[in-house]
Amino acid sequence: MSTHITTKEAAYLLNISEQRIRTLCRTGILSATRFGRSWMLESESVKRYGLQTSHMIVEDHAAYAVQKDANNKPIALSFFSGAMGLDIGIEKAGFDVRLACEIDKYCRQTIALNKPNMALLSDINDYSKQDILDASGLTEADEIDLIIGGPPCQAFSTAGKRKAFNDDRGNVFLKYIDLAIELNPNYIIVENVRGLLSCPMDHRPHDERGSEFPDLTADEMKGGALNFILSKLKKSGYSYSFNLYNSANFGTPQIRERVIIVCARDGKTPPYLTPTHTEKKEYGLPKWKTFKQAVKGLTEHQHLNFPEKRLKYYRMLKPGENWRNLPEELQKEALGKSFYAGGGKTGFLRRLAWNKPSPTVVTHPAMPATDLAHPEEDRPLSIQEYKRIQEFPDSWILAGPLIQQYKQAGNAVPSGLGFAIGRLIVSLLNNEKPEQFLGFNYSRYKNTSNHEWEEQFLKSYNNATQHHLTQQEIQFG
Repeated sequence: MSTHITTKEAAYLLNISEQRIRTLCRTGILSATRFGRSWMLESESVKRYGLQTSHMIVEDHAAYAVQKDANNKPIALSFFSGAMGLDIGIEKAGFDVRLACEIDKYCRQTIALNKPNMALLSDINDYSKQDILDASGLTEADEIDLIIGGPPCQAFSTAGKRKAFNDDRGNVFLKYIDLAIELNPNYIIVENVRGLLSCPMDHRPHDERGSEFPDLTADEMKGGALNFILSKLKKSGYSYSFNLYNSANFGTPQIRERVIIVCARDGKTPPYLTPTHTEKKEYGLPKWKTFKQAVKGLTEHQHLNFPEKRLKYYRMLKPGENWRNLPEELQKEALGKSFYAGGGKTGFLRRLAWNKPSPTVVTHPAMPATDLAHPEEDRPLSIQEYKRIQEFPDSWILAGPLIQQYKQAGNAVPSGLGFAIGRLIVSLLNNEKPEQFLGFNYSRYKNTSNHEWEEQFLKSYNNATQHHLTQQEIQFG
C-alpha cells in the first residue's frame, strides 16, 4: 500500500461509501489532507481504522520484520494467542515472540494492530512444522526456546459438558501438543482452566458403570485427559511440573486461577512459578494488588449498561456487596427462580470491593449470573477497567465492537502471570535457580500440583479397578 490513497481507494478497502470516508476525514478520525474538494488519506491511518473497526480482514502472513534488538533474545512462538495478554508478559520477561497463531477474527485484528510486524497464522490444524518455521523466519538449525499456548478450554470447563477430546476443541489441544513436540523447543507451556485436572479423556455414561460393567480405563477416569497429555509429553522426553496458580499471587489485581504446565526438554522437573505477592504479606511479600490500585488515574470509560430493573437493586448495594446484602424479599424478587437454584450464585448483583483484587473478569460484565459492577457507580466495569485488571497497557488497542473487546479481554491470560512464566524460563535457560517458597499456597484448591494430582489419580485408578499399578505404569498405560 502506498503512503497516501484517494477517498475512492479508501472506500474500496473499507467497503464503505466515499461519503462516509469524507466524513471520517473531516472529523479527524482518518488522517488526511484536503486539496480543494478532494482528500488524500494516509494509508496507515486507513489500515488502522479498518482493523480496529473490523472493516478489514487480516490475512495470514510471515513476519514482516524482526526486532532490531532481538538477536540476543530467546525465541518464543505463541499459539491460541487471543488478544496476547500472555504474550505481553512473556515479551516483558525478555523473549522475542516471533509468531502468533489465532483463528478468531477480532483477536487477529487486535494482533495486527499492536504487533504489525509479527508473523500471524490462523487455524493451527492447517500448518505443519515447516510452515511454522517459515512464517517465523526460522530454520531447522535455529533453537526455539519456548512454545506457549492455551488451547480452547471450553471442552474442559466445569461449566460446560466436559466432552474432553471427543470435542473438536479437544482435538485442537492434541494438535498443539503434537506440533509443539515436533518443533522440539527447550520449553513448552500449556495453559488451561482448572477443569483440565478432573476431566476424563473419554466419558462413559453413568448408566454403563457398575459391577456388571468392565472397569473404567485410565482414559475414562477423572483426570484421564490430562494423564493422556502427560503421557505423550513424557514419551517424547519432556519432563513437566504443573500447578493451579492464582494470578493475584503474581501481581495481578484479580483472583483468576489457571493451570500452567511447564514442560522441559532436558528431562529435569521444572520448579514452580515464583510468587511476588500474597493475600496477607506471608513470606515477606507485598499484599495482593487491589481494584483501586489497578484503576487509579483512569478518566475515560466505555461500558455496557445494566437494565433499569437491575439498577433498582444496585442502588441499594455498597462496595463489595452482592444480592445477599438485600432484604430476603428483595433477594427473591431480584433473582426470581434462580433464588431457589443450587450453587453459590456469587455472580448475581455483584459490586466490586475497592480494597480487594477483582473477581475473575468474564467475557460479558452485565449478564445476570456474572455481573461485574463498579464499586460505587451504577454500571458494569468499563473496557478500560477490564484492560487494567488483565494488565494490558492502556495503549493496547482491542479491535471490534465493544462486546467483542470485552470478550477478548475476558478470555485473556493476565500479563503478570505471563511475566512469571517468562521469568521462570529465562532463569532455567541461564541455569539459574529461581526463588522458591516452601509450602506456598498457590490456589484455594487441594491436589492441584503435579505431585498431589498424580498420587490422587493413581489412588483413584487402583480403587476403581482393584489393580495396584505404579505411577510409572499408569503414565504409560
